[in-house]
Amino acid sequence: MRLPPRSGNQLRIGVAITVPEPYGTLLQAARARFGDPWAEYIPPHITLLGPTVIEHDDILAVDEHLEAVAQRHAPFVVSLRGTATFRPVSPVVFVQVADGVAGCEGLEGSVRSGVLAQELRFRYHPHVTVAHEVPDDQLDAAFAGMADFDASFVVDSFHSYAHGDDCVWRPARDFSLTGPLADAGVRTST
Repeated sequence: MRLPPRSGNQLRIGVAITVPEPYGTLLQAARARFGDPWAEYIPPHITLLGPTVIEHDDILAVDEHLEAVAQRHAPFVVSLRGTATFRPVSPVVFVQVADGVAGCEGLEGSVRSGVLAQELRFRYHPHVTVAHEVPDDQLDAAFAGMADFDASFVVDSFHSYAHGDDCVWRPARDFSLTGPLADAGVRTST
């Protein structure tokens, strides 16, 4: 896993939609079953901002930016279904975001602006990793083993994550989506 270097009192952060229970536990167990060495360090998530280094003094500005993003976006539904891979470009197998791609893309674009503006190495593709940097046979097993995975949930928040010295990514702050529902695609009964 490629992580940007940090020095002094810099922080390494990320921003993601955390996969809720019971799906989070199922996906984390699957990642461990397929031999991914990062399974115990990275909670199941849909990345909105990959690993990023910021100055310690900038965390307040980052939190204010993320709070403003959350206020502009409404909850939406995500469905995870089936598998795909980034091979041969990258040794990754993932569960696909089948529904909710537009909501993820909108959040990602808003998060990756302002104080968190940065160029992407690859075009944004929302997904949940289930095997990363393992031998081909384990990637194949993950691809086949998760092909029938199917889960849906409402995304009503996202998290900032902090990367600890022990290499574990931990949720640092929760940002509730409070934007208007009219454009969100979430059906509510009246």
